[in-house]
Amino acid sequence: MPDNWITTKGGDRGKTSLGDGRRVPKDSSRVELYGTFDECQAHIGMARATCPYTEICQEIYFLEQVLSPLMGYIALFPGLDLPDIGMLEQKIEKVREITGNTFRFVRPGDSVSGAALHAARTVGRRAERIATGLYRDGQLDDKCYAYINRLSDAIYAISLWIDYVDRKGEESSRE
Repeated sequence: MPDNWITTKGGDRGKTSLGDGRRVPKDSSRVELYGTFDECQAHIGMARATCPYTEICQEIYFLEQVLSPLMGYIALFPGLDLPDIGMLEQKIEKVREITGNTFRFVRPGDSVSGAALHAARTVGRRAERIATGLYRDGQLDDKCYAYINRLSDAIYAISLWIDYVDRKGEESSRE
């Protein structure tokens, strides 16, 4: 195995490479954006690792999986397409059908998995704020910006689903 399989030393002077080969500062908005989604993905992984519900774990895994191509798309890797926003909208609709149309404010500590997803959601919202400048400057297209916005909605919806199932379980255990 080469000596540099983890440490390339290419970033030792505060720059990193984008997918198209350009070198940019590590604190550039584009790098900050995909790095923030990397953080979001880690929280989603924690949610999946702690989720006791198989069907919901599959949906959480879907969220983990779509973040990799999204990060690559933002990092300008050639040939990577933006994931399908329709899939996120389907997840949100599925949760609405399960939990109903009731909106309620939630506390992020109602379940461990739900709390991890709420942490992911807040990181996703931070990514949206970073993306806004890139979008405004024409560096992100409409589809990418909409996808980023919808992603945090999907994360939120799945956190509601976990908490909904947990509450139902608590209610039935009291009977």
